[in-house]
Parts: sequence; C-alpha cells; structure tokens
Amino acid sequence: MVDAGLVKLAADAYVYGFPIVFDLDQVRRFVTTGVGSNPAAPFNTFGHARELATPDDTFVSINNDTVYSMAQVDLSVGPVLLSVPDTAGRYYVLQFVDAWTDNFAYVGKRATGTGARDFLLLPPDWEGDGVGDATAVRFPTRIASIVGRWACDGVDDLPAVHAMQDALTLTPLRRSLMPPTGLPDLTTGLSDALEFYEKLRLYSREFPPAPRDEPLQASFAPLGLTGEASLADADHETKAVLEAGFIEGKATLENSLHSGSSPVVNGWNLTYHVFDYNLDYFEVGTIDAPEWKLADPEVRIGERAAAALAGLWGNHGYEAAYAMIYLDSDGEQLDGANEYTLRLRPTPPVGAFWSLTMYSIPDFFLVANDIRRYSIGDRTPGIVFDDDGGLTITMSNARPSDANAVANWLPAPNAPFRPILRMYAPEAAVFDGSYELPAIERSSPESSAAQ
Repeated sequence: MVDAGLVKLAADAYVYGFPIVFDLDQVRRFVTTGVGSNPAAPFNTFGHARELATPDDTFVSINNDTVYSMAQVDLSVGPVLLSVPDTAGRYYVLQFVDAWTDNFAYVGKRATGTGARDFLLLPPDWEGDGVGDATAVRFPTRIASIVGRWACDGVDDLPAVHAMQDALTLTPLRRSLMPPTGLPDLTTGLSDALEFYEKLRLYSREFPPAPRDEPLQASFAPLGLTGEASLADADHETKAVLEAGFIEGKATLENSLHSGSSPVVNGWNLTYHVFDYNLDYFEVGTIDAPEWKLADPEVRIGERAAAALAGLWGNHGYEAAYAMIYLDSDGEQLDGANEYTLRLRPTPPVGAFWSLTMYSIPDFFLVANDIRRYSIGDRTPGIVFDDDGGLTITMSNARPSDANAVANWLPAPNAPFRPILRMYAPEAAVFDGSYELPAIERSSPESSAAQ
C-alpha cells in the first residue's frame, strides 16, 4: 500500500510543476510543429499567424480579437536584439513569459508606446546592461516566450497587420555556428504520470525557479524530483506513489477552476489577478505594486497552475482583464442546448476594446459554427445596440429566430461551454467594482417561442 503522505506530496508537486511542464510542452510544440495558424518557427525567430484564430487553432483559450506573432527565445546564444516597428497608434502588445509562466515584461501601446524601438534581451546571468538606445530586458529563465498580439479589424485590415509583423525582428548580437541549446531531451516509453514528473525533474533543473520557491521544490526530494537519476529507474514504490499523486493532483487542479480565489460576481469569475503570481521579476512595462501581487504562497502556487491550465500566456489585468463564467443566473452549467442572454448595460469601460469569446469544455478551444463567429464585441460588424446604448448578446447552439438576436448571436456548442470576456486596456471602474457584469440569464421557453 502506498504511503498517503508521499501521495499528497506528489499531488502538491503536480500542482507546483504543472505550469513549467505545460508551458514548455507548448514551447516544444511551437518550435517543432507550430500552434494552429502560427507556423513552426525555430528558437529566436518569430512565427506569425496571418489570420485571426479559428477552431483549427487548438490552443487553450486562444483569442479571436488579435492576430498573433510568437517567438520562443533561447538566450544560450547570448543577448538578442528585439526591434519593433512604428504601429501609428494601433494597439499591440508583446508579452514576455518565462518558463514558469511569469509575465515579466511588456512592450506595446500601453507599456512603451507605439513608436519604433529596440530592446536588448539579456540572459539571466548576463553581466552588464543594454547597448546604445536599446532598452535592456533581463530574462528570469534562459528560455522564454514572446506572445505578440496585434489588434485587427477584420480581413481588410490584415495587410496592414502583416506589414508590421514582417518588420518585427530578433537578431542575436553574437555570430555563432552553434545552434541554441533548446530544451532537454526526454525519456520515452513512460506512463503519462511518470512522463509528467520526469519533465518536471528535467525542466526545473534546467530552468531554476525563483529563489522564494527553492525550498518548496527541495521538499519534493523524497519523490526523486530533484536528483540527477531518471524516474524511469525509480523503485516500484516511488513509481506507485507518483502514479497515485498524478491522479490526485490532476483532480485537485481541475476542481480549482471552479473554486479558485478569484471573486465571483453574478456568476462571473473575475480573474483580474490570477496572473499576479510573479513576485520577483519586473522588467519594462510591468507594474511592481502590492495590488498586482498574490502574496499568499499557497494561493499563488494554486492560481499559477489554474491560470496555466485555463489560460496559458494570459496577460496581467492591467494589460487585459479577463472574466470567465460557467454558470447561469440560476447556478446551472451553461449549455448550448439552451438559449441565454447577456445584457451589457453599459458595455465594458475600456481604453482599447472588449470582446466575449465562446469556448468548449473541457478543452477551452474555440467553437466551430456555420456563421464562423467565435467572439462578439464592440468591433463586431452588424451588431445592434439597445435603445439605451447597451448590448444584448444571445448565446445558443440553435440559430435564434429574432433578427436582432441573430445580429448579436454568439454561437455555442450543443454541449456545456464557458465564455471569456476580455477587456483590453481596462479602465479603473473594472477593478474598483463600480462596473459590474450582469448574470447570464436562460431564456424562458415562452420568450424563445415569442422570438
């Protein structure tokens, strides 16, 4: 019989290690096969999506508001120069995410303006600062992701976005024939559980956590997660503990999506602060202030894992605020077999734009539909506002019969779903509670028939 205490330790290790394992799996995926419409691109090279995201882009909670430009940066080659073009006032953001999913820098309209600029990306152990007029950005881990998003107002706007994407460059300062080191090689033939923990062992050695997390990581030594030996060679008892801990940790993490620390208002999980787990690395564009830090260690580790599972590479709330919802006004799971309305009166207060995007459960992918509408917002062509300036959005799998409802229809799967409201450059009212999101209401059979 396995030791219950060690199983609990392995479950804790799962939650602790999920972000780096999941993140670097996506990094590996990006540089080998690409992610949806973002083609594969080698380290230190941007890969550009040329279209807005569709259901073919099987990436967790991907947005349909912006066109993506992504790069996986490996600073084993030394400093790399990032050059950004003048966007003439267009909203864009380049978000920097380390191997542990800490958002440690931002470049873009909110953070650095929209003029042409250079940034020198420095390895964690690099001695010295930037060169010339380039702004230095020091990486917490040797490998990190740059997740770029360009505002795009539809198909006719794509050529302008493409021109800016093509002007975005990464240039290593050193000329070398040696390729970037890349990610550690993985042991094959392991079970899902052992493969996860083996990745955690390898990745955490290659990409050390923040100093404050080193004692927690050291506590997993009894499981073989801090040593040099492969878990493929672990004894039978350790493997049994890890198998059981994997199941328990996975269930704990998935359950936390419905019971996290974020406030809930009218059914909405206001996840404005779920990406506030970075307490140590504040480069250009970040806000180093108490209101943007999750100080409680247990909450911080749990939120970090949940954020990776439900919204990997999401922004801090001050860049883009996210609210997600699973339940209607009666506390029932949202399901496309029913029809729902969301009455936004007034619409969200933002400095840029807002949108509501439909996602499947449990994958959190975009939902295919006949009208090819995956999100709706203040830039959606043809939407019909209410007489008081608000907007009533209809969500259902079946096409509504009322003309206005069709104009404002966000198609849902014929199954459970979870929408996300995104507010880009949110105003203070979003955070101080003076703007309140209303509940999503299920339409009555009578009202549906009347339509």
